[in-house]
Amino acid sequence: MKFSLVVYSAPHAGESAATALRFAQAVARQGHQLLRVFFYADGVHNGSALPAPPQDEQNLLRPWQLLQRETGVELVVCIAAAQRRGVLSQSEAKRLERPAANLAEGFELGGLGQLADASAHSDRLVTFGGPA
Repeated sequence: MKFSLVVYSAPHAGESAATALRFAQAVARQGHQLLRVFFYADGVHNGSALPAPPQDEQNLLRPWQLLQRETGVELVVCIAAAQRRGVLSQSEAKRLERPAANLAEGFELGGLGQLADASAHSDRLVTFGGPA
């Protein structure tokens, strides 16, 4: 079975992003195909290389990156939501004349068309979190 996920929540805002990660890991362990994870709204913060959570909090960045390397899943950060929240690739930082980029390795910027494509080509589209 093919799965795609949509993550609406930042890694530091409750348990939704962590639950999405655990679900994605379980899908991969069960032998299903994980096509794409689309990070939208505050979920784009999952793709930032800059957060440094306290030692007693889980850092979700490395597990997402490990999942991407092991499975090849596409980790797509919505470009419009990312720009609003300051999550930029090297090329977007340059284009927008910003001093630095912070999109983490293994993540890519993309548009809502990639979410629509994931929905069309997956057996299940599962969402985590939601707009406040």
